[in-house]
Amino acid sequence: MGSADEVVAAVWREQSARLVGGLLRLTRDADLAQDLAHDAMVAALEQWPSAGVPENPAAWLMAVARRRAVDHFRRAERHERAETRIAHELRTASREEEQMPEVDTVDDDTLRLMLLTCHPALTTESQVALTLRLVGGLTSREIARAFLVPEDTVARRITRARTTLAWVARTTTADDGEPFDLPGPAARRQRLPTVMNVVYLVFTEGYAATAGEDWMRPALCDEAIRLGRLVTTLFPDEPEASGLLALMWLQSSRAGARTDGDGAAVLLEQQDRGRFDRDAIRRGTEALGRALSAGPPGPYTLQAAIAACHARAASVRDTDWATIAGLYDALAHLTASPIVLLNRAVAHGMHAGPDVGLRLADELAALPGLRGHHHLPSVRAELLSRLGRHAEARREFRHAAGLATNARERDLLLGRAEQL
Repeated sequence: MGSADEVVAAVWREQSARLVGGLLRLTRDADLAQDLAHDAMVAALEQWPSAGVPENPAAWLMAVARRRAVDHFRRAERHERAETRIAHELRTASREEEQMPEVDTVDDDTLRLMLLTCHPALTTESQVALTLRLVGGLTSREIARAFLVPEDTVARRITRARTTLAWVARTTTADDGEPFDLPGPAARRQRLPTVMNVVYLVFTEGYAATAGEDWMRPALCDEAIRLGRLVTTLFPDEPEASGLLALMWLQSSRAGARTDGDGAAVLLEQQDRGRFDRDAIRRGTEALGRALSAGPPGPYTLQAAIAACHARAASVRDTDWATIAGLYDALAHLTASPIVLLNRAVAHGMHAGPDVGLRLADELAALPGLRGHHHLPSVRAELLSRLGRHAEARREFRHAAGLATNARERDLLLGRAEQL
């Protein structure tokens, strides 16, 4: 099982969102919920090395956090109703709850936490930032990279969101018709776009980490897919929920081929397609079929269709680039995302020639969302290299490497420069 410290770290990675979600449901205070969760983790770090790791570490953390929640309200000599509610839950908690099983229903505390942090009282940007922080465990810097905005902007969004959410929790009563701990069906539908956006951003951070030494963070990908399955359970008739799940399954199918034995990044054209996960491709294809049959394709469904083209192709040369370019054209009509427009340039560069792709990429140079990030120079470098303009390509690869914050990606870009 590993050392006690390793077990604590592993349990925290896997269960922190559920732990915070359960505590938020009990305390109605996001900051307090986080503090209690961290206190439980500190207690584990102090006790487990000498007392041994409990049989169910996650349940142990929740029990400790709940006891400290009761102590908090008793010391404060206030919130008597909250103290009574928490104490009652402690006395009546079932054996099944204490075992904290996998539950693919709306009662899952991680999904409940997401629905809470996507409260309409928050701006969309604050909803996403707070949910990524509490549910995904991402740092402000990682969230900033995902949004292509300054880190201090993200920090301010999270602070404002916590303050607003705490106020909503204090002022929500049973007479408001909308319980704080779990919004009703209409409110869930309203919050669905933000929830799906958050799920995919968590997946994206796991699929291509913005910073650190690892190219991928598989635990985040797994958690995002688990949340995606919960969303489709909650919204079985929503095409985009199935499209999102399809997209994540299809992209994750290539995960085993995206790194070598040392963890270094491997380019798409060099990936061993025999390592693609056929079961994930099957699951993704089935989900894509459900999405396409349920209504007009939205952004997630279109991206899933693109991912399906990549996953099914025997090689880069055999890939249906004409279809991919057309899908990106359709996607560009639905979203103004700089990354979508840049990927569209890549697709057209593969279909119509690198000169066409370079022209489309250069048209994006003025977009604020791409300034100061490595995406544009790395794409330009690849297109320039295909045009035989190697000196320019080398400069662009080195420029991109200087902007990259992920060590594996930086090494890959520098390696491309050396190859030229």
